[in-house]
Amino acid sequence: MSDSKSSLNLSRREFLRLLGITAGVTTVNAIIAACAPAPTPAPTAAPPTAAPAAPTTAPVAPTAVPATAVPKPTGKISIYSALNQTTNDQLFAAFKAATPGVDVDVLPLAAAGELQTRITAEKASPKADIFVGGDRAFHDGLGKAGLLEAYKSPNANAVDAAYKQPDGLWTGWYLGIFSLVLNTERFAKEMAGVKKPTTWDDLLDAKWKGNLGYPDPVKTGGGYIFLATQIFRFNRDEAKAMAYMKALHANIAQYVGSSPQTITLTEQGQFIAAPNWAHDILTFKAQNKSPIELIVPENTGFEVGAVSIVKGGPNTNAAKSFVDWILTKPAGELNVKLSNRVAVLKDVPPAPGAPTLDTVKMVNFDWQWAADNKERLLKLWQTTVGM
Repeated sequence: MSDSKSSLNLSRREFLRLLGITAGVTTVNAIIAACAPAPTPAPTAAPPTAAPAAPTTAPVAPTAVPATAVPKPTGKISIYSALNQTTNDQLFAAFKAATPGVDVDVLPLAAAGELQTRITAEKASPKADIFVGGDRAFHDGLGKAGLLEAYKSPNANAVDAAYKQPDGLWTGWYLGIFSLVLNTERFAKEMAGVKKPTTWDDLLDAKWKGNLGYPDPVKTGGGYIFLATQIFRFNRDEAKAMAYMKALHANIAQYVGSSPQTITLTEQGQFIAAPNWAHDILTFKAQNKSPIELIVPENTGFEVGAVSIVKGGPNTNAAKSFVDWILTKPAGELNVKLSNRVAVLKDVPPAPGAPTLDTVKMVNFDWQWAADNKERLLKLWQTTVGM
């Protein structure tokens, strides 16, 4: 063995002795390699099938609220209702049952004109969320004044375009046909020789003087629909229509503040007859077993009962849920059952015995014209009859 090899072997033995390690040569070489500075590794290509390494911090995705995360409506909504009380109680109870978390506070006033006036007076600080019932003309006036919130409910797709405002300011949900309520007992006793009215002109007979009631057209939807009906009946000849209203005025005993109250007073015998809504007459007769009769004169008019959201009301989100609900088939069926109104939804059948648009002779009623000219015509009527 050469001197260099002996020296190398002694060095290793000495090193092993100093460390007190009996490991083999291979282990020693590993220790020495570990103690030496590590060389910079050469870059190596990733295996062809290897996926790129994930970044240490994942990028933050844009936040978005999924449709299912939209909060359900809660709280209380304030409803200004032009419907009668029996309809109010059960209709709104059904809404609360179908919409858990939403309660209602109702101002019942079966005079749509007065509700329109109240909403207008409160425009600086709206108190109502919903205006429901009453002819579209009252809702249309509020919409033109900028007092309604536009909302196109998905359920409004099933409503005929003729029965809803294009921008969603109001939506029709029922139809009402204007008719005549007759107290059969008083008529039989006091109107001998007079035939039951079949036309509106029959009410001009002098024997009706002081025997007719009439819902005030300034305060009630029914009263205004009757006035507009006469204008359309005379092919928009306003002079002829006002001459008729003046002649009728001579037979009117009282202009009543609400349509339902007019029926009540007729049933009680204060009037022998009064123009009024067919559905309310049928409902009143069924509930009270009254001596009253429904007559639908030819060439009559009808209303589109509407629902709208008051702009700036306390709970607009929950108000939208009410509009959605009232345009459903169950709500339409309940309204027919409670009030005998005709639903705008074609899959909701009418109440038994209730007149419909295809069973009576109607005037060519132009709702938009009636709505646009409402204030002017009411002033003309007041001047004509001296009110």
